[in-house]
Amino acid sequence: MSKIQTTFQRLQAEGRKALIPFITAGDPDGELTVPLMHAMVAGGADIVELGVPFSDPMADGPTIQRASERALAAGMTLRKVLAIVRTFRAEDQTTPVVLMGYANPIEAMGEDTFIAVASEAGVDGVLVVDYPPEECTRFAALSKAAGLDPIFLLAPTSSEQRFRDVAEAGSGYIYYVSLKGVTGSGNLDFDEVARRIPQIRAAVGMPVGVGFGIRDAESAKRIGEVADAVVIGSRIIEEIERSPRDAVVSNVSAFIRGIRAALDEIAGAKQ
Repeated sequence: MSKIQTTFQRLQAEGRKALIPFITAGDPDGELTVPLMHAMVAGGADIVELGVPFSDPMADGPTIQRASERALAAGMTLRKVLAIVRTFRAEDQTTPVVLMGYANPIEAMGEDTFIAVASEAGVDGVLVVDYPPEECTRFAALSKAAGLDPIFLLAPTSSEQRFRDVAEAGSGYIYYVSLKGVTGSGNLDFDEVARRIPQIRAAVGMPVGVGFGIRDAESAKRIGEVADAVVIGSRIIEEIERSPRDAVVSNVSAFIRGIRAALDEIAGAKQ
């Protein structure tokens, strides 16, 4: 059983929801990424999603696009992202780390090389935005063989066939894109999310995390009432953007603690 699967199993036994924050590796600079990862875990993160910066992040809104631009300008590369994970692992061997990014940097490195180096560095899962499950069966199989969970996106427009493809190729958890649009979009339709999550969970047989449009404790709690995990990214990037450099880590940690407290109210209400 993978580290991600073990985490969800433990949380389910505790009646708690997974908090999965996202940051872009190298934003605002490479030196702060590992401290930010540790701070998010200390604040209550269960899994850390680490974005691999890319020059054409088509699924991301302006906030995460700016984070990618800052990281690339600071010299961040895929190999440096993997080195960051290795450094994080020197102190934290238990918190799952998921890399989220695009196919181009992986293909430039070579899929086989990437999987081998990522596994050695301590990566637990990989979400490649532009790898549809039906077109990357080899990558998914190699990832699983190396102990990496290939994680896939589902959207409000996803078909029953896509559900089946994801169930076959994926593992770990499903990332449900709760909105039609890009990261950072607003106007969550909570009723629609609540209607879709049980369908997805039954079809794929995996925990379902919901992202896109979650911006505060209230929206996180409402999503957490129906989903297995809450993924929050753009709002954290905004916190990084607006904070003085010497306050970035503490401000992000405080924000994560607020979201964690809101999610834990769900568990408390059910006891």
